[in-house]
Amino acid sequence: MTTKNSKATIADIARRVNMTTTTVSRALNKPELVKQETLERIQAVARELNYVPNAFARNLKNSKSGLIGIVTASLYNPFYGQMIKTISREAKKRNYTIMLFDTDATESIEAKAIETLLSYQVDGIILSAISDDEDYKPAYLDQLQRSNIPVVQVDRQLNSAPFSGVYLDNYLSGYRGGQYLLSKGHRNILAVAGPKKSQISILRYQGLHQALEDSPEPTSIDVRYGDYTQGPAYEEVKRYLNEGHRPDAIFAFNVMITIGIMKAMSELNLSMDDIPVFGIDELPNADIFNLKFPCIYHDASQLGEMAVEMLLNQIDHPGTRSKDKIVRGVLQAPGS
Repeated sequence: MTTKNSKATIADIARRVNMTTTTVSRALNKPELVKQETLERIQAVARELNYVPNAFARNLKNSKSGLIGIVTASLYNPFYGQMIKTISREAKKRNYTIMLFDTDATESIEAKAIETLLSYQVDGIILSAISDDEDYKPAYLDQLQRSNIPVVQVDRQLNSAPFSGVYLDNYLSGYRGGQYLLSKGHRNILAVAGPKKSQISILRYQGLHQALEDSPEPTSIDVRYGDYTQGPAYEEVKRYLNEGHRPDAIFAFNVMITIGIMKAMSELNLSMDDIPVFGIDELPNADIFNLKFPCIYHDASQLGEMAVEMLLNQIDHPGTRSKDKIVRGVLQAPGS
């Protein structure tokens, strides 16, 4: 007999219907092999006892969990949100269930997420690590590699990690952004970047710098570093503008930085007519507020589709490693 808080088992059902556990298991897992009368009786008792199948145990027998883990540094970033929606949709088409972890850009939470996914013996992991600083070498890397679970990195590439990945062409995005600003007559640029040692920051800055270097006219860049969230960008830009600086334009290195910049400018009663803002990745719902916001657009859905396709290929073909894939940004601007 099961108590109110205990979980019903196949054995509990078998006792109630006076049948073997083999018959009950067959009815619940392969109903087409059981007589209709027997099946209906077993299903009725299962509902009465509120029986829930132990998917973990069942999947262990099948040596497949049917689970894909996603580890991301932040769900606040709408770019990641769109990418994850796409991954989830594509995974469902192949009968996979998603386990999603938001690490809040915290190393200990990221490590716990990986540990949890390994304990569930997921079939694969899509990982956007908290940092792409070349000095960041999380302790879980060796364990992850020894597990032989397929891993695909997205956006951020862990230094020396042996996993395939889908990344953005960050140098090109910076370069194209610089070209656009030059085409609009801007020569003195404030760049608001992520962490100083982030490879994404480094490459986007290098691209911007090269575009301005290619200009025959004098140009200048001020750069302020923070991270890829709203808060530090807001603080840095507000401080910079309060010091009396007035750049020709501000180049935001991601959409969360853009939001921080817009907040700082709003509090100082400055608009994009006063200081144009250009960003990497589009500002959600800008059109609703009649904001003509130019940016380098990256297709987050494409990134998600590529990542899940790469991961499923590695799941279906154990031991293989796919070639890295690159998503290139395109200029999205009024009149372009």
